[in-house]
Amino acid sequence: MPANLVFLPGLLCDQTVWSEQLNAFPDSRCLVADYGELDSIEAMAQQVLATSPEEFVLVGHSMGGRVALEVARLAPERVSHLVLLDTGYQARSEGSAGEQERAGRMALLGLAQSQGMRAVGEKWVQGMVHPERLDQPEFIELILAMIEAKTPAIFAAQIHTLLNRPDATQVLQQLTCPTLLMCGREDSWSPLARHQDMAQLCPTAELAVIEHSGHMSTMEQPAAVNQVLADWLTSHH
Repeated sequence: MPANLVFLPGLLCDQTVWSEQLNAFPDSRCLVADYGELDSIEAMAQQVLATSPEEFVLVGHSMGGRVALEVARLAPERVSHLVLLDTGYQARSEGSAGEQERAGRMALLGLAQSQGMRAVGEKWVQGMVHPERLDQPEFIELILAMIEAKTPAIFAAQIHTLLNRPDATQVLQQLTCPTLLMCGREDSWSPLARHQDMAQLCPTAELAVIEHSGHMSTMEQPAAVNQVLADWLTSHH
């Protein structure tokens, strides 16, 4: 198993997303990034590089996958293996689609500022997980508590980050390290079709589908994610 694993959480997420993965690699040194109130993909990537070992396996989920691609762009020699889960690579669209995204994100920020972070989580989680998970209050509470631990200021910074995200098409095309893409079959936020596009762009990529899972694959189907990750790392070392 690798000596160092660096895990990058997504929007409003923390080590909760990676708890089952952290337990699965006891012989590796595992770090989980915290972006604080940083408000750009590049600033987040620079912080990851400043706080990580010299060489590491990089694992990013959702917004963390975008940060991981920027890390790989800035310092490809330090990333031995790249794992991207339930993520994307394109910049915000021009025109009405991009404006619709901005409006939707700003509406959630307004909700955070008027009703608090938990209200954001309660709305957000509806499309974030496999529909059957919505009937499991203990599972949903893990996600709500994680989001509630963040502040509207952090949310505002991360929304700014995503609205101004760079296009990473060229990064994918130029990757030379072993690359694994994983996506929940029912991920409606970062759909499987997008990951298939990413696999086409990236010459070193393999794509694994996590069955019966929405966007939060590491929490929804941790055993499946861990098995795919461990098998892939073993076969590429």
